Amino acid sequence: MKIIALNGSPRPIGNTSNILNDVFDEFEKEGIEMEIVHLYEYRFMNCNVCLTCEIRGDGRCQDEDDGLNDLLDKLREADGIILASPTYAGACPSVMQTFLERAALVYEKGDLGLNGKIGGAIAVCGHEGASLVYNQLVDFLLRNGVTVCGSNPLPIIHALNSPQYLDDEKGMKGVYALVRNMTSLLMKINGY
Repeated sequence: MKIIALNGSPRPIGNTSNILNDVFDEFEKEGIEMEIVHLYEYRFMNCNVCLTCEIRGDGRCQDEDDGLNDLLDKLREADGIILASPTYAGACPSVMQTFLERAALVYEKGDLGLNGKIGGAIAVCGHEGASLVYNQLVDFLLRNGVTVCGSNPLPIIHALNSPQYLDDEKGMKGVYALVRNMTSLLMKINGY
C-alpha cells in the first residue's frame, strides 16, 4: 500500500512539511509506504480551460512540460492521497491552487483517475482561514471520487513559525486520528 502526500506549501521547511514528516513516520510504523511530493518543486502553468483534456479524453493535460501529467499518473497509482496546505491570504497558496484547478479539470474530463482511492486533508494556519483551506482540499477529493477519512478533532493546525505546530496539541491529535482512520480503511479494503 502506498500513500502520496502533496505538500502545498511554498516553503521547503515549515509547519506543513514538518507535519507531513511526522505523518510519514506514523504510516511507516503501520507498514504503509508514503511519499511526500513538494509542489514548490514544480512550476505549473495556469489552467486556461482550453479543454484539450476533454477532447483528448486520455487523462492528460496538453501542457506536457511542467510535470503535472507525471504527478497525475503518480496519484493514479497510489492507494491513498493526502493533501496538506498552509493558509495564505485566507486560502491555499498559489502552487496548491494551480494544482487543484488543473488536476480537477484533467481528471473530470479524462479518466476520473482518483475514483475509489482513500484520502485526507490537513490545513495549517497562523491566524485564520484554515477551515476554508481544509474544505477546499476535501472538496477536491470528494469531487474526484475519493473516500475522504475524517477525524475528530479535524486536522487543522494553528501555527505560524515552525515548529509551532507541536504546540497545537488538539490539531495534531486530529492529524494522528486521520492517520489511524486512513490506515484502518486501507487495511480493510486490502483484506488485512
